[in-house]
Amino acid sequence: MMSNQSVISQFFLLGLPIPPEHQNLFYVLFLAMYLTTVLGNLIIIILILLDSHLQTPMYFFLSNLSFSDLCFSSVTMPKLLQNMQNQEPSITYVGCLTQMYFFLVFGDMESFLLVLMAYDRFVAICFPLHYTRIMNPKLCVFLMVFCWILTMMYSMLHTLLLSRLSFCEDNVISQFFCDITALLKLACSDIYINELIIFVIGGLFSVIPFLLIIVSYVQIVCSILRVSSTRVIHKVFSTCGSHLSVVSLFYGPAIGVYLCSSTNTSTVNETTMALMYTVVTPMLNPFIYSLRNRDIKEALIRVLWKKISL
Repeated sequence: MMSNQSVISQFFLLGLPIPPEHQNLFYVLFLAMYLTTVLGNLIIIILILLDSHLQTPMYFFLSNLSFSDLCFSSVTMPKLLQNMQNQEPSITYVGCLTQMYFFLVFGDMESFLLVLMAYDRFVAICFPLHYTRIMNPKLCVFLMVFCWILTMMYSMLHTLLLSRLSFCEDNVISQFFCDITALLKLACSDIYINELIIFVIGGLFSVIPFLLIIVSYVQIVCSILRVSSTRVIHKVFSTCGSHLSVVSLFYGPAIGVYLCSSTNTSTVNETTMALMYTVVTPMLNPFIYSLRNRDIKEALIRVLWKKISL
């Protein structure tokens, strides 16, 4: 019987397929993208906390999405930047499991938050007279706490199951972070239970939120098409446009990664898709909500005006 303990103390991350002569250029690029992600999401969170006009369920969920984006990017980017600068693409065994745990927590949390935001828009547009009663503060807090607990438990399940595996000889992860599928490829013990959990529970965590978002927006479209006013239709599409853009940015690369892994395409393609949802999407989300959202822009002006007037 194989030992349940890993026989290695660290993994080596394959990193990004960047020529050595371009390392410094890409280091500066990724550093700028990470700092933009941190600053952009912090601005969204601070605005929602400071401006009373944004104390609504939609912006409550948005602040949590910004927090999740900030943390999601911070799970992988600092280590990537460190490895690019030091030319030592390694991570300890404990550090790898820790990174994988938080990666799953914030990645799954973003999926749930997109569902909650879609539900909020569904209630606001399809049941406007009952919106305040349905989307009351207690329900919003309950939904948030429930989602956080669910993602933490699911991520802990994966981490505990992975910690039972043995890793022998080959310890090079074909990614720039500790991806669970890449880790399972390195295991030299039975991974049937791990794969079953990924297929069953992981599939539910991916498919059900996506389907709920689709159903919500089908109901929204059906509802607004019954409205004769062009102005109302334009306003609704404008309000939902930001959320739909974020949904596309999140699920597009995720589906791409799934297709890449299922068709055995190159590691370069998988890495590119992973960069999209770990680096690019968290960076673009604040811009999507600030540039397309009049409430956010007005809140920024009010907060800045207050600071100038003091």
